[in-house]
Amino acid sequence: MPRVKGGTVTRKRRKKVLKLAKGYYGSKHTLYKVANQQVMKSFMYAYRDRRQKKRDFRKLWITRINAAARMNGLSYSRLMHGLKLAGIEVNRKMLAELAVSDINAFAELANAAKQQYNK
Repeated sequence: MPRVKGGTVTRKRRKKVLKLAKGYYGSKHTLYKVANQQVMKSFMYAYRDRRQKKRDFRKLWITRINAAARMNGLSYSRLMHGLKLAGIEVNRKMLAELAVSDINAFAELANAAKQQYNK
């Protein structure tokens, strides 16, 4: 009985990896072994960075809120605490958007927080 050579299956698997490695620099997009290593590493980066992106955006929002809060005479933590005491539930993403696009609305929220905090 002749030995089984995985010709079509192997070729299909390798072509799939090389297709994923399209656009990589140097031999990483032409040689299967190197391309496979890089594709696997890229999947790891993608998995990690899908989570890291959430952290990065939260940091950005907090920075923007803090800057706008300080323009209204509050620190970030005092603003957030005051909003919580006032029963205003606005998430950081929306607060950051208000801080950038609608300064007057943000100032009203800051005043509400300031009144609650100073009680």
